[in-house]
Amino acid sequence: MCDLVARTGRLQQRYENGCRLIAGCIPFRYRNSEEIGDSNTGKVVQVLMISSSSGPGLLFPKGGWENDETVREAAAREAVEEAGVRGTLMDLLGEYEFKSKSHQDEFCPEGVCKAAVYALYVNEELESWPEQTRSRTWLTIPEALENCRHSWMKCALEEGFCKWLQDKDFNLIQ
Repeated sequence: MCDLVARTGRLQQRYENGCRLIAGCIPFRYRNSEEIGDSNTGKVVQVLMISSSSGPGLLFPKGGWENDETVREAAAREAVEEAGVRGTLMDLLGEYEFKSKSHQDEFCPEGVCKAAVYALYVNEELESWPEQTRSRTWLTIPEALENCRHSWMKCALEEGFCKWLQDKDFNLIQ
């Protein structure tokens, strides 16, 4: 049983100019290539993706940014609630607009959302978490791009996260 509880409801949601504000992250870790069966030597970056609660494909943890928290706190909270991971929240990778069919409401009738996405270096995987009905999977970046459900998340991974890794001089993308 999980002691943590996921936030629910829309009463505390933030909106800006008819846009629902979202916070999310791309959780990542490093693995030695031998650990994941790669014949190359060196380190490999893996990202954590979760199953969708509404269909096929994989996602990065994300959800509504609420009035009583900072956007960084919201991104870290979503990582715990949806993926069961904690870590060091790093840089903002970018802001991405998308249209949500399932999140249209009186404050956002068109379903337009703007997501602030951060890099999250994972240092703890919880044994239980609030949305444990979601499965979590560690993938290489090419595997994640192949399995990602939403084009805006692919963009966040490819143009946000990968560029950030290169700029930080990690040079570990495999």
